Amino acid sequence: MRIDEIIAAGSEPVFSFEFFPPKTEEGERNLYAALDALRALEPAFVSVTWGAGGSTREKTIEIVSNIRATHGLEAMAHFTCVGATVDDLRGALSQMRDAGIDNVLTLRGDPPRGETEFVPVEGGLRYATELAQLAAGEYDFCLVGACYPEMHPEASDRETDLAHLKEKVDAGVKVLITQLFFDNEAYFRFVDEARAAGIEVPIVPGIMPITNAEQIKRFTQLCGATIPAPLLAALDARKDDPAAVVDLGVAYATLQCAELLARGAPGIHFYTLNRSPATRAILSALRLQRPWDRRAGGEPALGAVA
Repeated sequence: MRIDEIIAAGSEPVFSFEFFPPKTEEGERNLYAALDALRALEPAFVSVTWGAGGSTREKTIEIVSNIRATHGLEAMAHFTCVGATVDDLRGALSQMRDAGIDNVLTLRGDPPRGETEFVPVEGGLRYATELAQLAAGEYDFCLVGACYPEMHPEASDRETDLAHLKEKVDAGVKVLITQLFFDNEAYFRFVDEARAAGIEVPIVPGIMPITNAEQIKRFTQLCGATIPAPLLAALDARKDDPAAVVDLGVAYATLQCAELLARGAPGIHFYTLNRSPATRAILSALRLQRPWDRRAGGEPALGAVA
């Protein structure tokens, strides 16, 4: 089922999980164990990333197809421009179509490790907008796109960033999922600015529960997200106690998600890093407390189409 239709049809928030294709048999077993543990929480869909330079293309499509066929869950394939010509991209899109995949997350992709500037291969594409145009023009997928509440790290200013995002939506993207963030006000400001810019598709917040302090610092540096000073200080105070970092990360993410849902977010997309315990604890608590029931006057989800 298409993700835009899932969001439009539901009266409750949508919850989804992101996984990455493992490189070893043990890693693959761990992925499916995590998926089995999270399946009981009835996610609306799961997504599987596309390795650097398309290195996991076959594995991504295989895992997405397997999740749909054997686990009974809707699944979305990530898809990037990196290292591929337009013919290569068409071939991958055709392969996904033939595998019965309905949902594709169109991304530009990151520059190769050690490089700071994205350079397309000859005969390739430079922007996610171009990839969305290609997919929308020739295939019948629900296209999902990425967005940055704290601005894309390569954008010159907020206005330009929003203009590029509007182009991506106009190219055919039906749903947006945000990059990770830790300050909810950044999300709410971003949604207001996006709506003012004419972007009307659902905007789902992406949340990464902190399970490793140094790892989350690296991630935020790469994607341009910030860690609020009080949270950073609390992580530094627990740097010698990994279990305490996990406890803090689960508690912080639970409170963060509860506020997002109470104030109208249409759902939560969890960046799981192929692990289930933190996400399982957070989502279990959210389903028990149902913070979305506290929306004033039954207002529609803030990040959804009014």
